[in-house]
Amino acid sequence: MSTPINMHAARTALNNDPEVRQWVELWLKNKERATQPTMSDEEFEKHWLYTRPERMHEGAIEGVTAYKQQHEG
Repeated sequence: MSTPINMHAARTALNNDPEVRQWVELWLKNKERATQPTMSDEEFEKHWLYTRPERMHEGAIEGVTAYKQQHEG
């Protein structure tokens, strides 16, 4: 069993590995989309543009953990 990652390790993974960053961003975007079911695609894309930095920071640990589970499990 591996040790849970911390914020520094998660942010480092996102900053140093474009594949991980792309996967985590899409994963977080899909999660955010599920919370905004009444928005049109256009409205959501505008919403995501402004919330993406916050979600990427807040969801770094969860996203990188999900990536590792999917790709190493």
